[in-house]
Amino acid sequence: MRPALRRCIALAVLAVVLLVYATSAYAAADPSPALALAKSVNQVLNNIRNWIMGILAGLATVFLTVGGMRYVMAGGDPGEVEKAKTAFKSAGWGYGLAALAPLIVEILKGIVGN
Repeated sequence: MRPALRRCIALAVLAVVLLVYATSAYAAADPSPALALAKSVNQVLNNIRNWIMGILAGLATVFLTVGGMRYVMAGGDPGEVEKAKTAFKSAGWGYGLAALAPLIVEILKGIVGN
């Protein structure tokens, strides 16, 4: 196995371990129940915004990671470099949409009347 591939696999495993550890530490620190009792429509829309931003940013990070790994492991293959660039573009779109999520929620608030 190539050393670059070993490093990429090791970094991916480390990232997953850190993510699992951080998630378990957060769950242990916040023992409150997961009931979503919103007090207003405004709070519901803000929660939707937070979820949209989190999901889009998470997916964009996955695309950025995949694109980076493809680019590193392309080895000069133009087809793989092009696939990596496509993944980078998708990550950019994802981050852009995550940044626009507050605007989308403001439009929804205007429609609802809050």
